[in-house]
Amino acid sequence: MVKLTAMIGGPLFLLTVILHPARDGHDIAAHAGWYAFTHSMEAISLLIQATCLAGVLALSTRRHGSRGLAAVYTALVGTILWFGLIVYDGGHNPATAKYAPDLVHTSADVDIEGGIIVLAANILFPLGYVLLALLFNRHGQRGTGLLLGLGGVLYAIGGTAALFGFGPHSMITSVVEIAGAAPYALGYVMLGRAGGRISREARGPSLRAG
Repeated sequence: MVKLTAMIGGPLFLLTVILHPARDGHDIAAHAGWYAFTHSMEAISLLIQATCLAGVLALSTRRHGSRGLAAVYTALVGTILWFGLIVYDGGHNPATAKYAPDLVHTSADVDIEGGIIVLAANILFPLGYVLLALLFNRHGQRGTGLLLGLGGVLYAIGGTAALFGFGPHSMITSVVEIAGAAPYALGYVMLGRAGGRISREARGPSLRAG
């Protein structure tokens, strides 16, 4: 299950980020159906990734201490929160774009409820994958950890900081998001190839009864 969900969740996530439509309110209003569809597919990819991480957690329970399990738990919760953010984004922004397109993806459109989701997701999602990267690094899988950690942080920066910093009309958000989603997706593929195991299997001489 872990291998299958990793192999599907990562690449599907990257595809939806690449296909993400323009982010300004007028374009969202004109292509509301496509905007909702891409966000629905991205949300599905995040649920698949969360399923993968739940499997990784099950495989790790007896192998790692509390610090290792905390890293996997944080990445899992961060992924679920980002799922919530994408669902909120995919439903809220097309509705706002229909009546007030100039407000979309601006600080003026952030209410308390939406702000809680955005803040929590933007803290725990990148933090979780940084902690996961450190866990992988400690157990000899530096490449997988680097891809997940760097990719998760870059994608989160593109999804919020770049968007609100440069505005919804800027292409910088898309560039940074894709630059993060690509290694992030590859990290999931590598995780799937390893069967979701963080610790490398020990390879020593077999012992035979004499």
